[in-house]
Amino acid sequence: MQQDIRLSISEAGRIFGVNPQTIRRAIKSGNISYIVVRNRYRLSFASLLKWSQKQTSTRNKLAKRGIGQFVQNWAINNKLFAPHPDNVRKQISAS
Repeated sequence: MQQDIRLSISEAGRIFGVNPQTIRRAIKSGNISYIVVRNRYRLSFASLLKWSQKQTSTRNKLAKRGIGQFVQNWAINNKLFAPHPDNVRKQISAS
């Protein structure tokens, strides 16, 4: 059974580089799925990703102010530990 990753509104705002009020508006419009735990919203990470990619402005904020600004630092420079490019292409084409 796959477990869904859940985030709070403030965590989602920090990760995606947007104001928490923007997240609240998306919840109200039904664009983000959530559950309520102890009177707090717990947002589905998968629905947050889908929502963030729908609008160009949100996608840009993710890349510039959110977690996307750190992606270049995660590059694996050591070829011993880097995934083989053919395997990566196979995985991407399979999905």
